[in-house]
Amino acid sequence: MRLIRAYVRGITRLNNFIGRWVAYLIFVIFLLLIFEVAMRYLAGSPTSWTNELGQMLFGVYVVLSGAYVLAHRDHVNVDLLYGSFSPRIRAWVDIFTSSMFFLFVLALLYFGSSMAWESISSMETSYSAWNPPIWPIKAAIPVGTVLLLLQGIAKLLDDILIALGHEPATDTQPKEQAQ
Repeated sequence: MRLIRAYVRGITRLNNFIGRWVAYLIFVIFLLLIFEVAMRYLAGSPTSWTNELGQMLFGVYVVLSGAYVLAHRDHVNVDLLYGSFSPRIRAWVDIFTSSMFFLFVLALLYFGSSMAWESISSMETSYSAWNPPIWPIKAAIPVGTVLLLLQGIAKLLDDILIALGHEPATDTQPKEQAQ
Protein backbone atom coordinates (compact mmCIF):
# COMPACT_ATOMS: atom_id res chain seq x y z
CA MET A 1 0.00 0.00 0.00
CA ARG A 2 2.81 2.40 0.87
CA LEU A 3 4.53 1.66 -2.45
CA ILE A 4 1.34 2.49 -4.37
CA ARG A 5 0.90 5.75 -2.49
CA ALA A 6 4.57 6.66 -3.08
CA TYR A 7 4.22 5.97 -6.82
CA VAL A 8 1.03 8.04 -7.12
CA ARG A 9 2.50 10.95 -5.18
CA GLY A 10 5.85 10.79 -7.01
CA ILE A 11 4.34 10.75 -10.52
CA THR A 12 1.87 13.47 -9.61
CA ARG A 13 4.69 15.59 -8.16
CA LEU A 14 6.75 15.08 -11.35
CA ASN A 15 3.84 16.06 -13.59
CA ASN A 16 3.05 19.06 -11.39
CA PHE A 17 6.65 20.22 -11.74
CA ILE A 18 6.71 19.75 -15.53
CA GLY A 19 3.24 21.24 -15.96
CA ARG A 20 4.12 24.38 -14.03
CA TRP A 21 7.23 24.95 -16.14
CA VAL A 22 5.51 24.17 -19.42
CA ALA A 23 2.81 26.71 -18.53
CA TYR A 24 5.37 29.50 -19.00
CA LEU A 25 5.49 28.68 -22.71
CA ILE A 26 2.18 30.54 -23.04
CA PHE A 27 3.96 33.76 -22.12
CA VAL A 28 6.70 33.07 -24.68
CA ILE A 29 4.06 32.41 -27.34
CA PHE A 30 2.23 35.59 -26.33
CA LEU A 31 5.44 37.63 -26.62
CA LEU A 32 6.15 36.12 -30.04
CA LEU A 33 2.70 37.14 -31.25
CA ILE A 34 3.10 40.66 -29.88
CA PHE A 35 6.50 40.90 -31.54
CA GLU A 36 5.07 39.73 -34.88
CA VAL A 37 2.22 42.24 -34.72
CA ALA A 38 4.65 45.04 -33.86
CA MET A 39 7.00 44.09 -36.67
CA ARG A 40 4.19 43.76 -39.19
CA TYR A 41 2.12 46.86 -38.39
CA LEU A 42 4.54 49.23 -36.70
CA ALA A 43 7.79 48.47 -38.50
CA GLY A 44 6.23 47.28 -41.76
CA SER A 45 8.56 44.28 -41.78
CA PRO A 46 6.86 40.99 -40.86
CA THR A 47 9.04 38.14 -39.68
CA SER A 48 9.18 34.72 -41.28
CA TRP A 49 9.79 32.79 -38.09
CA THR A 50 7.58 34.02 -35.21
CA ASN A 51 4.34 32.37 -36.31
CA GLU A 52 6.03 29.03 -36.95
CA LEU A 53 7.96 29.14 -33.67
CA GLY A 54 4.76 30.00 -31.81
CA GLN A 55 3.00 27.00 -33.36
CA MET A 56 5.91 24.72 -32.49
CA LEU A 57 5.98 25.92 -28.88
CA PHE A 58 2.22 25.49 -28.63
CA GLY A 59 2.59 21.89 -29.83
CA VAL A 60 5.12 21.21 -27.08
CA TYR A 61 2.85 22.96 -24.59
CA VAL A 62 -0.09 20.73 -25.52
CA VAL A 63 1.70 17.37 -25.46
CA LEU A 64 3.63 18.06 -22.25
CA SER A 65 0.67 19.49 -20.30
CA GLY A 66 -1.72 16.54 -20.70
CA ALA A 67 -0.36 14.65 -17.70
CA TYR A 68 -0.59 17.77 -15.51
CA VAL A 69 -4.22 18.23 -16.53
CA LEU A 70 -4.95 14.56 -15.80
CA ALA A 71 -3.25 14.82 -12.41
CA HIS A 72 -5.70 17.58 -11.50
CA ARG A 73 -8.63 15.80 -13.19
CA ASP A 74 -9.31 18.87 -15.29
CA HIS A 75 -9.92 17.15 -18.62
CA VAL A 76 -13.32 17.82 -20.12
CA ASN A 77 -15.84 15.06 -19.47
CA VAL A 78 -19.56 14.51 -19.87
CA ASP A 79 -21.08 14.82 -16.44
CA LEU A 80 -24.75 13.88 -16.81
CA LEU A 81 -24.80 11.25 -14.09
CA TYR A 82 -21.20 11.05 -12.96
CA GLY A 83 -21.35 14.16 -10.74
CA SER A 84 -24.21 12.74 -8.70
CA PHE A 85 -22.33 9.51 -7.87
CA SER A 86 -20.51 8.99 -4.60
CA PRO A 87 -16.69 9.06 -4.73
CA ARG A 88 -16.55 5.24 -4.59
CA ILE A 89 -19.00 4.82 -7.48
CA ARG A 90 -17.10 7.43 -9.50
CA ALA A 91 -13.90 5.48 -8.82
CA TRP A 92 -15.51 2.24 -10.07
CA VAL A 93 -16.74 4.03 -13.20
CA ASP A 94 -13.26 5.47 -13.76
CA ILE A 95 -11.69 2.02 -13.34
CA PHE A 96 -14.11 0.59 -15.90
CA THR A 97 -13.57 3.40 -18.44
CA SER A 98 -9.79 3.51 -17.95
CA SER A 99 -9.45 0.72 -20.54
CA MET A 100 -10.42 3.25 -23.23
CA PHE A 101 -7.88 5.72 -21.89
CA PHE A 102 -5.08 3.15 -21.92
CA LEU A 103 -6.03 1.97 -25.40
CA PHE A 104 -5.81 5.56 -26.68
CA VAL A 105 -2.56 6.34 -24.85
CA LEU A 106 -0.84 3.14 -25.96
CA ALA A 107 -1.85 3.79 -29.58
CA LEU A 108 -0.57 7.37 -29.26
CA LEU A 109 2.67 6.09 -27.78
CA TYR A 110 3.15 3.54 -30.56
CA PHE A 111 2.37 5.84 -33.47
CA GLY A 112 3.91 8.94 -31.86
CA SER A 113 7.15 7.12 -31.12
CA SER A 114 7.31 5.79 -34.65
CA MET A 115 6.75 9.27 -36.08
CA ALA A 116 9.28 10.83 -33.68
CA TRP A 117 11.92 8.20 -34.42
CA GLU A 118 11.52 8.71 -38.17
CA SER A 119 11.75 12.48 -37.71
CA ILE A 120 14.83 12.24 -35.46
CA SER A 121 16.63 9.80 -37.76
CA SER A 122 16.17 12.09 -40.76
CA MET A 123 16.77 15.30 -38.73
CA GLU A 124 13.50 16.58 -40.20
CA THR A 125 13.00 20.28 -40.82
CA SER A 126 9.84 22.19 -41.65
CA TYR A 127 10.76 23.03 -45.28
CA SER A 128 9.45 26.56 -44.77
CA ALA A 129 11.29 29.79 -45.55
CA TRP A 130 12.75 29.71 -42.04
CA ASN A 131 13.26 25.89 -42.11
CA PRO A 132 13.79 25.09 -38.41
CA PRO A 133 14.31 21.53 -37.18
CA ILE A 134 11.01 19.99 -36.13
CA TRP A 135 12.36 16.69 -34.85
CA PRO A 136 12.63 18.06 -31.28
CA ILE A 137 8.94 18.98 -31.40
CA LYS A 138 7.99 15.51 -32.63
CA ALA A 139 10.25 13.97 -29.96
CA ALA A 140 8.08 15.70 -27.35
CA ILE A 141 5.11 13.54 -28.40
CA PRO A 142 6.34 10.24 -26.94
CA VAL A 143 7.78 12.06 -23.90
CA GLY A 144 4.43 13.68 -23.17
CA THR A 145 2.64 10.41 -23.85
CA VAL A 146 4.84 8.50 -21.39
CA LEU A 147 4.12 11.16 -18.76
CA LEU A 148 0.40 10.84 -19.53
CA LEU A 149 0.61 7.04 -19.31
CA LEU A 150 2.42 7.19 -15.96
CA GLN A 151 -0.17 9.65 -14.63
CA GLY A 152 -2.97 7.44 -15.97
CA ILE A 153 -1.53 4.49 -14.05
CA ALA A 154 -1.32 6.69 -10.94
CA LYS A 155 -4.95 7.75 -11.41
CA LEU A 156 -6.03 4.13 -11.86
CA LEU A 157 -4.21 3.11 -8.67
CA ASP A 158 -5.81 6.02 -6.82
CA ASP A 159 -9.24 5.01 -8.16
CA ILE A 160 -8.65 1.43 -6.98
CA LEU A 161 -7.79 2.71 -3.51
CA ILE A 162 -10.97 4.81 -3.43
CA ALA A 163 -13.14 1.99 -4.81
CA LEU A 164 -11.87 -0.36 -2.11
CA GLY A 165 -12.70 2.18 0.61
CA HIS A 166 -9.20 3.52 1.29
CA GLU A 167 -8.11 7.12 1.36
CA PRO A 168 -6.72 8.33 -1.98
CA ALA A 169 -2.97 8.89 -2.24
CA THR A 170 -3.57 12.41 -3.57
CA ASP A 171 -6.37 14.95 -3.51
CA THR A 172 -8.06 13.71 -6.68
CA GLN A 173 -11.51 15.19 -6.36
CA PRO A 174 -12.44 17.58 -9.16
CA LYS A 175 -12.50 21.18 -7.93
CA GLU A 176 -16.28 21.61 -8.07
CA GLN A 177 -16.84 18.40 -6.06
CA ALA A 178 -14.14 19.04 -3.44
CA GLN A 179 -16.05 21.96 -1.91
